This record gives sequence, structure tokens and C-alpha cells, in this order.
Amino acid sequence: MLRFFAALLVALAVTAGLFYLMQSLIAGGEGAMSEPPKGSVLDFVRVKPDEVVEQKERKPKRPPEPEQPPPDMPQPQLSSSDMDSSAGAMDFSTDIQADTGLSGGIGLDTSDGEYLPIVKVQAVYPRRALQRGIEGYVVVEFTVTKQGTVRDPYVVEASPESIFDQAALDAVLKFKYKPRVVNGEAVEVAGVQNRLTFAIDR
Repeated sequence: MLRFFAALLVALAVTAGLFYLMQSLIAGGEGAMSEPPKGSVLDFVRVKPDEVVEQKERKPKRPPEPEQPPPDMPQPQLSSSDMDSSAGAMDFSTDIQADTGLSGGIGLDTSDGEYLPIVKVQAVYPRRALQRGIEGYVVVEFTVTKQGTVRDPYVVEASPESIFDQAALDAVLKFKYKPRVVNGEAVEVAGVQNRLTFAIDR
């Protein structure tokens, strides 16, 4: 019986000691959690060294020297038997005479004016006629428009016939005129004639 009471007292003492120890541990843990940690924290930041940028001076390249011009090529000599060269060596001329129009009987104010030729193109001498030494003339009749151009040209007279007709018509179509002005307005002039003479200079 005494042993039982002795064991009970020892158990109570041990239990009380453990309870006290647990209370002290809990109190110490709360204080440790509430207090801020002591000491200092060092942050290390790695700084990169300054990069050095090398600058290179670029000098403009010299332009390439121009190539030497090719030497002058000798002009080819044409034989005297060539018909085209013999025809080109002959001198010729085409004479364009003054226009003759149906302008009589029209009264003009001070601001009005008669038609006047501005550009007259020389006719091209037909090669075949030039080679054969043929000369002649062509009389062409046409209308001067309000814009000063030539319209509806046709051959009135030609000698010899059908030799210089087309050359004369082609030249007349390139003529330019200052149009006739009546009462301040440009008008057409019909029946204008022009004689083109084809002659070879000897």
C-alpha cells in the first residue's frame, strides 16, 4: 500500500514537472516569434563593367577612274558604184513659193488679220527622180483650218505627173499657219494654193 502511494506521488511530481516545462517552452517560443530577427542581411548586386564601344572611321571609297574612250573608228568608204551614195552626193533644192488664197472682198477690222505662214517644211526629193536627174514642180491646193493646220490637200497641177505628187503632199501637211481672224474669231480659209519646185543644183 505504501508503495502505491509512493508511486502516485512520484507520478504527480513528474507530471507537474512536465507541465511546467511545457509552459516554459510555449512562453519562450511565443517571445521568439514576436521578436524580429537580429542581425543584418547583405544583398550582393553584380555590376557589369562599362562596355567600351569602338568607333571606326569609314572613309569613302574613291570612285573608279573612267575608262578611256574607245579610239575613233575609221569611217567606212563607200564605193562609187553604190547608187544610194551617188544619189546623196548630188545637190538639190525644193522651192516653196508664196501662197495664193481666195481672200479678196473681205473687210477686216483693226483687231482682225489675214492668215500668215509660220512653218513651211521643205519637201523631200524623191530618190528615184534624183538619181535619174528629173526636175519638176507641183501645185497643191488645201484649206487652212481655224487651228492653223492644213486640211484636205490635193494636187492641182504637176509636171511631170505622179513623180513629185506624194512628196509635195507630205510636205504641205506639215505646214503651220496663223489663222485668219474676222470680227475677232478665227475662220477657215479654203482654196489656198502653193507651188513646190523640185530642182537639182548643177
